[in-house]
Amino acid sequence: MTFYVENETEAAFAFSVEDVVKQVAEAVLEAEGCPYEAQINVLLTDNETIRGFNRDNRGIDRETDVLSFPNIEFEESGIFEIAEEEEADCFDPDSGELILGDIIISVDKVREQAESYGHSVKREFAFLVAHSMLHLCGYDHMEDKEAKVMEEKQELILESLGITRD
Repeated sequence: MTFYVENETEAAFAFSVEDVVKQVAEAVLEAEGCPYEAQINVLLTDNETIRGFNRDNRGIDRETDVLSFPNIEFEESGIFEIAEEEEADCFDPDSGELILGDIIISVDKVREQAESYGHSVKREFAFLVAHSMLHLCGYDHMEDKEAKVMEEKQELILESLGITRD
């Protein structure tokens, strides 16, 4: 798996952001049975910048904790069947890896929500990575049934990594 993490803020964490992204992303892909080596991009930013992305891409003019930009349109969540005519857009020609998409995380929201929910910053960060990775695998939470599936998957992944609400 290849992942690129860019931290455009001055934020420092008491854990390795890269290690957490790698652990969580790999755990999600394993749980989903992804048959390919994959590639993701992660941008760490602030509330002001993520608000701009949210406004420009979703038409919602407010801050959010995480945004996901999938590169693949899944017919069914977690089913990695890629049509032959879409392969050129889905795989990196140099590495052969599946390009899953981009994740943008507000470090301000990570800290705010960790405090609000009473758990560690690492747990909140890992949760947002897991949440976003599931979006990159085709999951959504627009309906209650979908939300329940995502919530269960997120918790199982974090528990498997020992990243719990401490």
